[in-house]
Amino acid sequence: MDSYKTALDWLYSTQMFGIKLGLEGITRLLQACGVLYPRSRVIHVAGTNGKGSTCAFAESVARAAGYTTGLFTSPHLVRFNERIRVNGSEIPDADAARLILKVKDIIEPWETKPTFFELVLAVAMMYFAERETDIIVLETGMGGRLDATNAVPKDVAVLTPIGMDHTQYLGDTLYDIAAEKAAIFAWHRPALTAPQQPEAIRAIHAAAQRMDTDYRVVSEECELPLGLNGSYQKRNAALALAALRALPHFLASEAEIAHGLATVQWPGRFEEIAPSVMMDGAHNPPAIRVLVESWQERFGAQKARCIYAGSADKALDEVLQLLSPIVNEWVLPPVQSPRILPPHEMAAKVQNASAAPIRMPATLAEALTPLPPHTLICGSFFLLGEAKAHLQHEQDYRKTEQ
Repeated sequence: MDSYKTALDWLYSTQMFGIKLGLEGITRLLQACGVLYPRSRVIHVAGTNGKGSTCAFAESVARAAGYTTGLFTSPHLVRFNERIRVNGSEIPDADAARLILKVKDIIEPWETKPTFFELVLAVAMMYFAERETDIIVLETGMGGRLDATNAVPKDVAVLTPIGMDHTQYLGDTLYDIAAEKAAIFAWHRPALTAPQQPEAIRAIHAAAQRMDTDYRVVSEECELPLGLNGSYQKRNAALALAALRALPHFLASEAEIAHGLATVQWPGRFEEIAPSVMMDGAHNPPAIRVLVESWQERFGAQKARCIYAGSADKALDEVLQLLSPIVNEWVLPPVQSPRILPPHEMAAKVQNASAAPIRMPATLAEALTPLPPHTLICGSFFLLGEAKAHLQHEQDYRKTEQ
């Protein structure tokens, strides 16, 4: 446990190096770790919303079909280990510590240090190599062209719905953002996209032409039972299945596909954590639109007691306007992240968007006690992670008291 904490403390200390988009550093790092060219087949997923769910569907079906799977996603909700999974199981603490410290030793003499995200990807790729995975599913961190995951050769490139997000890094038009994300397309390799707005399709078409590859728009919906809530997941599941079928030599029976789709788990995506208590990491306008649609599909005209927190760099005014029609009470708790807008500042924005009453509890624990039906916990993944950790702790405590 001590070595795990020591390793994580060091890894998190590298966040001071910030975000450095580009492939030179990660290519050098993966090469030094001996994992630049994985033996596994790779599905690479970019987009604005639905990336994680699409990755989760693809991994779950591949695992159900008997393949050894590696899954790399971000961010995590409660524990770092969630980011790196083999056959659905998080990387054990001992393996995480060992590989983090191995990477630390490799880069010790380097003058230019890799970023946190690059280091985590290197750890994941080493773990996948050790476990001899057959199929790796990689979720981009941000963008695509210069995202560290784009240094890994892929067999299939996948684009989920693209919207306006991370404009300070990716560009301030939908065309620019789509062009950055579509740059994960690889030379002569299959490419798939969810239905997109015309401006995004133009950028995707141009990217496909540059890579001399065809791309297919996956517009159908999966009609099989799914393990995730929300009708929008039918589109993510269809996209994941199309990606698997585009992999060379992928085989799965109808029963295996059905099992993988029905048993998939992906926390924080319209997740029901208690009867009629939903948790969702929607944090930008396109995702909020889908969340509102999912709430109304599930609960009709019933409004939500909304526990909300959002990052100051997001389009909060638009998000709150979109969310307000389904909210009858706002609960704005403090969250332990410098990126989160403080409750009193958030309250001023909420008042501009909604006439519903606002409560600002002193702690997140107070906001979560009790959790009546028709509560919606949404916004930042920082909020979801803290809420999940608190609720898990309370559950564990109650078990020890029994």
